[in-house]
Amino acid sequence: MKNMNKLLLSAAMMVLPVAAPQVAVSAGVNVGGKYESYEFRNVGPTRGGRVTAVAGTVDEIATFYLGASGGGVWKTDDYGTTWMNVSDGYFATPSIGDIAVAQNDANIVYVGTGSDGLRSNVIVGKGVYRSIDGGTSWKHMGLENTGQIGAVEIDPRSNDTVYVAAIGSAFGPNEDRGLYKTTDGGETWDKVLYISDDVGIVDVEFHPSNPNIVYASAWKAERKPWTIDSGGEMADGDGGIYKSIDAGKTWKKINNGLPTGLVGKIDLATTPANSSVLGALVEAPAPDGGLYWSEDQGETWKHVSNDKGIQNRPFYYTNLDIDPTNENIIYSNANPLRKSVDGGKTWTTMSVPHGDNHDMWINPNNPDLFIQANDGGANVTHNGGKSWSTQFNQPTTEVYQVEVDDQHPYWLYAGMQDNGSTIMVPSNAPWGAQHTNAFIQYAGGCETGPAVPKPGNHNIVYSDCKGRFGTYDKRTGTERAYYVGATNIYGHNPADLKYRFQRVAPIHVSPHDADTVYHGSQYLHRTRDDGVTWEQISPDLTANEPDKQVISGTPITRDITGEEYYSTIYSIQESTVEKGVIWVGANDGPVSVTRDDGATWQTVTPRMPSGGRVDSVAPSRHVAGKAYVTVLRYMFDDWKPYIYKTENYGESWQLITDGIPDNFPVRVVRESPDHPGLLIAGTEFGMFMSSDDGENWEEFQQNLPVTPITDIKFIRGDLAISTMGRGFWVMDNVQSVASASIASGDTLKVMAPGDRFRYRHPRGVPRDGTSDGVPELPRPTVAIDYYVPAGEHNDIKLEILDAAGDVVTTYVNDGTEQDDDDVNAPAHINTDALEMDEGLNRFRWNMQHLGPWHSNASRRYSDGAIATPGQYAVRITVGGQTAESTFNLLVDPRVTEQGLNVVDLERQTQMQLRIAELFSNARKLDVISNEEHRALHRQYRGQSNEERGDVANAQFDRVHATIRTLGTPNVIYPKAGLVGMISYLYNINSDADQVPGKDSVDRFAELSAEFNAVEAAYRDK
Repeated sequence: MKNMNKLLLSAAMMVLPVAAPQVAVSAGVNVGGKYESYEFRNVGPTRGGRVTAVAGTVDEIATFYLGASGGGVWKTDDYGTTWMNVSDGYFATPSIGDIAVAQNDANIVYVGTGSDGLRSNVIVGKGVYRSIDGGTSWKHMGLENTGQIGAVEIDPRSNDTVYVAAIGSAFGPNEDRGLYKTTDGGETWDKVLYISDDVGIVDVEFHPSNPNIVYASAWKAERKPWTIDSGGEMADGDGGIYKSIDAGKTWKKINNGLPTGLVGKIDLATTPANSSVLGALVEAPAPDGGLYWSEDQGETWKHVSNDKGIQNRPFYYTNLDIDPTNENIIYSNANPLRKSVDGGKTWTTMSVPHGDNHDMWINPNNPDLFIQANDGGANVTHNGGKSWSTQFNQPTTEVYQVEVDDQHPYWLYAGMQDNGSTIMVPSNAPWGAQHTNAFIQYAGGCETGPAVPKPGNHNIVYSDCKGRFGTYDKRTGTERAYYVGATNIYGHNPADLKYRFQRVAPIHVSPHDADTVYHGSQYLHRTRDDGVTWEQISPDLTANEPDKQVISGTPITRDITGEEYYSTIYSIQESTVEKGVIWVGANDGPVSVTRDDGATWQTVTPRMPSGGRVDSVAPSRHVAGKAYVTVLRYMFDDWKPYIYKTENYGESWQLITDGIPDNFPVRVVRESPDHPGLLIAGTEFGMFMSSDDGENWEEFQQNLPVTPITDIKFIRGDLAISTMGRGFWVMDNVQSVASASIASGDTLKVMAPGDRFRYRHPRGVPRDGTSDGVPELPRPTVAIDYYVPAGEHNDIKLEILDAAGDVVTTYVNDGTEQDDDDVNAPAHINTDALEMDEGLNRFRWNMQHLGPWHSNASRRYSDGAIATPGQYAVRITVGGQTAESTFNLLVDPRVTEQGLNVVDLERQTQMQLRIAELFSNARKLDVISNEEHRALHRQYRGQSNEERGDVANAQFDRVHATIRTLGTPNVIYPKAGLVGMISYLYNINSDADQVPGKDSVDRFAELSAEFNAVEAAYRDK
């Protein structure tokens, strides 16, 4: 029998300590370095994505963890009411296989990375992490090359003794497969069970009352781009269940009663309710698959159920749990979540927030309290599943691409894995809402996308669902179906299909004609009437190797959902500088181009290893004939980055990856439309930038978490990206990085901010973003980047000037503290947000003039009138040097659509400035009169009116009259004084762009007259 000497006599194996290797990849959330002032903000959506692992602990019953397939580890300490990421900055991969929390010490947490759901887009694991402070910090504990990890179990007798089940690489043979054990908290590891380089260990369980007894299950699995291989022959040692009674020193197979032929993925479960019970959910050919049950610790097995619901897509699901207080209550996480109360004989479907289920953890002291994981997130129940905590509080969505529209502010579109249709979210708050989740809106199609808004008419969205093209209309919320071929391609052998569409079949709108839309099967299709009619404008542009055109899912379970369709077009882009030049990349390697609008085609594939997925094609935004392509080959166990550049329509190519780590596969590259040669690349583990057309790359991860970057778009000077596990992110004003990349030396430099739209922040949205941080929808600003040379700098000043050279506002950071009630305070805003650190810095101007004076120094001169559209300059002075740059504030097109023009806006701004001046004077007089009142009291303390005399009493009367007129009495529902009345008028004109109302103008005249009279009376001494 194959490898029997390895299988049955593990004690004869060489058991070597495995030291924890140094993690060689970025751990993300890197806000240091040259570009630290450039940061991304997460614009959502705020809802859960695919969660593959969950855990809890009886030591803290409200504390749970979730592990996402691409979103890292999150923690809740309030039963799922709120979630906080705890892995960012520590983990080198966002893919989580399993989580184990010590039951006697909630501070001890182990995480095995690498999801066990071997989809085509599975993200590789990078070993094991341990926390000794409840997830506040983590240490990498080795096993970096084990690939995907199926299970982690902590010995209940010692939190330093841990077993890790390593499935291994999802894409090829891997000697690091096997079952590992540590007795020193992960400092060293022993491989205690090894079968072969293509058979891993997927699960491990302890005997509930004797941890020296350990069970493990083996799984032969490999993912190829065109299929999933799950299973092998039991007789050849390619699967089955193993048992050790000496804490992993020796092992034997315990397969008496299990299927004797093909066996695939197996999940095990034990229960403290009956320590002799061992359950196994087994992938095997019908009718042998399903639930197997042992009541003698695995020595013999009985086939209890082959219910179809517990065998759904076993390579992806297969998760079994038994109630800790009743061995007859069993759960199977698959599609759907199934429950049995009679030991697995019959099953019912449980209602959960999402249908694709992966894991659960049941509190052993209260089985009605548990957490459950699915493709929509993680959810907690207190009542055995009758109700659940929300999934709309964990921003871990997987989005496959990003498209942007031409709204103001622009919206981002994509397919969102397993959560309804394609979606759209705004880059910044477009209006107020009761909750920001109202901004997550459907855009047609389904989870895979893409969704591409029509230029010039964002109400029309071209959406896709696994090759099914639709034209979605936001105004009606309906979608017209215009499928190429009008044939259901689900479940087919691709060799039999007329049109092969990939699960994320691309859609591209011509940059020269918004009515021209391209769509890709193995052919390029074009419509000019929103999909009503299609024409094929290319031959088969794929390699189309016959041996790859097969039904996916071998040797046991058929699995053909579209993502396995090989030899399809994966990326389409028409040149923006040369109409009719269209680039196409296929998911099996070829790159093609037409220079005559599809009449003829040339195959121009770079000289590279065959079969890789051309994930993105990107014609230059500036030069005809230049283009960039990225190729993914990790599905062939090739983890190298591949970016190729051509400058002659593909006649020759140059590999341009210098500076990108060798194990960072590249998914996408885009060139800035504003700066030739400025490239941004998205890889499997983060972002990179080149300012020299790809000759050199440098990390541009910034504050992004480690997660695959699936797509990139430049939009209005910003950078919009999509991720496979953390939703959408936006970097405001990335265009200045081209100048910043060469800023150095001893000269102060202000980078050109670029033209920015003048938006107002909508009422009903928090001024500084949401309280939980996602989505980040702060007030609109102009990002101003500047380079400060080395030296000791004690102060810095930033001025905004209008086209006439007049100062609009001034910010100062000089290290001094302003005094409250200082009516002579200089007219500038003191802020430490204006940094003077050596190198690049960023300051965000809120597009406001200096506001009214305030007695509170921290609020002084803030909340000024919004500046009118026009040209402005920013001038910075630091270290004896002054530098400046100009930019334009552009009018919000929504405002002009309302009938307003720049003259109207200027009238409003000037009105606000006049009110602000009146407001300042009134506030100052209020402070001055109160100060004089306190001084009079000190001077005449204890004296009666008669003792003070007429002159003093007249002074008191004059001051009292001023205070009573200006101030608002401190009573319930007071009548506002003059200062309050001016404040009221100021706020009336502050929330929206509007022509000043006649009543406001008249009221300003009245209040000005009143104040002048009060001031004159006060000054008349």
